[in-house]
Amino acid sequence: MLDTDRRVETAVLRALESTDVPSPPLRWVDLEGRRLGRPSIVMDLVPGYCDGFVLSGETSPEERLALAHHLYDYLAEIHLLDWRALGLGEVLQDPGAKAALVAVDHWERELRKVALEPQPELAYIMAWLRQNAPDSLTTTLVHGDFKAGNVLLTRDDTETEHPTVTAILDWETVHLGDPREDLGWVTNPLRAREHTIPGSWEPADLIARWQQRTGLDADPHAIQWWRVLANVKLAVIVLSGINALVDGRLDRIHQSPGALVKLMLRMIGD
Repeated sequence: MLDTDRRVETAVLRALESTDVPSPPLRWVDLEGRRLGRPSIVMDLVPGYCDGFVLSGETSPEERLALAHHLYDYLAEIHLLDWRALGLGEVLQDPGAKAALVAVDHWERELRKVALEPQPELAYIMAWLRQNAPDSLTTTLVHGDFKAGNVLLTRDDTETEHPTVTAILDWETVHLGDPREDLGWVTNPLRAREHTIPGSWEPADLIARWQQRTGLDADPHAIQWWRVLANVKLAVIVLSGINALVDGRLDRIHQSPGALVKLMLRMIGD
């Protein structure tokens, strides 16, 4: 759905092999697409299962809360990685204090590439994002699509109170930026069922634990800004699907992002 760079993804995966962040080990890389006709990577098969809604599953609230802590502590670990020492400054650009505006520029370019008709509401939202963009808290590695559906889980022989994360997947949108971008993504109200346990693991709980683990501040206004940007990303992805369907590159029907637009207009009006 998105135009991403295998060179960046493989560089990050290689760097992660020397850290405590679990990721699939690389076996083979063809960045030029000489063997399979397009850039390709082969990774080890990592044991585990994928359940995007594991936090809203049928296990006890205590087990799901323990898993939430285990899972989202890895998000903090990603943000605490020394990306410079890992050599990632050679393949990723540091946006500095203006990561928010860099993100708006990027998604505005993506919107122009895929929109088949004018999107005045999204243009209005983009203008709001530019006028209210927060300065970066700091520069960290940003996963870009962290969620329960992008990890593998398994139970080990010690019968812990929760499944163990064996791998964090889908690093294709990884970049350097403000870590609050990932916080906005994982506390997006549109996807609450994926990220919350009503009454025990709400967005405030997730953010408080992240602050405790990282020692970083999580200004609520900045996180709300990044939540709006998260829905811009989703709207552009939907429009990418519509574009691909019309172009004959995809056979899956995508609906108009009207519901996303309504949500964003409510969010910026609050």
